[in-house]
Amino acid sequence: MQANPQNNVNGLSVLYGLLQAWVYRLGRPVRDALLYSSAYLAFIAAGEVLIVTELLSLPLSPAPLVAALLTFAVYGNDRLADVEADEKTSPARAAFVRRNQDLLYSLSAVAYGLGVALAVLGGPVAFAMAFLPGVVWLCYASDLFPDGARLRPLKRVLILNSTLVAAVWAVGMTFLPIVFVGAPIPASAPIIYLFFFGTAFANVEIPNVGDRGGDREAGVETLPVVFGVDGTRKALYGLLALLAAIVGVGFGAGVLGLETTAGLSVSLLCLLTVVTCLGRIRNDILTVAAECSRLPILVIWLL
Repeated sequence: MQANPQNNVNGLSVLYGLLQAWVYRLGRPVRDALLYSSAYLAFIAAGEVLIVTELLSLPLSPAPLVAALLTFAVYGNDRLADVEADEKTSPARAAFVRRNQDLLYSLSAVAYGLGVALAVLGGPVAFAMAFLPGVVWLCYASDLFPDGARLRPLKRVLILNSTLVAAVWAVGMTFLPIVFVGAPIPASAPIIYLFFFGTAFANVEIPNVGDRGGDREAGVETLPVVFGVDGTRKALYGLLALLAAIVGVGFGAGVLGLETTAGLSVSLLCLLTVVTCLGRIRNDILTVAAECSRLPILVIWLL
């Protein structure tokens, strides 16, 4: 009896469909764990410290691992602290955190302890820097003052909330690898810091576009809450233009080399694309894309 080719095609289609469904079911828990536990931010932090290590021509050190551990710990605790607010703005993340809150709390505590312990290898300054993210997060996320007090919680204050997060992120990414190897601060370090500070500020405000309803109810002032999506987009355009000018001046003054300037420019173009899409594409996709916008520099070097 001669086999029917059409039956073979149908059989392969069914097999492919079953395989695709199996891969999806297998991959979805991994995806959720990476996104909702903040693990992917830890990988990004490690990648960015490697970028700075290369940009400043520093020797390799444990700094990327320390940055990854501290990032996972701080953002893991932040997920736990914001779980009630996330039920309105990010229900899938809130559900994941509630299901795994004991595990997430334990992993975050262990990660912070390991990060601080490894920082000892970099000397007293690196050790002190390891405590900085945790201390700042406590000041940022905790309601240190009652609602009726003249001093408002830092996370509710327009611009200051994003500035605080961006400043701490940029300090860790830029100066931790320098401190770890005991190198002098290069002339290009301030420009690299401003680049990471500015892009991190944008990365804080971009997810606020999707969270503006919940932030408004909670009394948290963000650019999207105060100025709307269009106003946020214009403000971030201005910020990116300023960063491009700073990079251009650094190149013109001979502080930044051609390769470094090209890498930073590619990153700014990636972030510009994300900002342009604000309000036009799902915000969760744009949030991850913005946070990954500096990684093309690393990819270019690897290629």
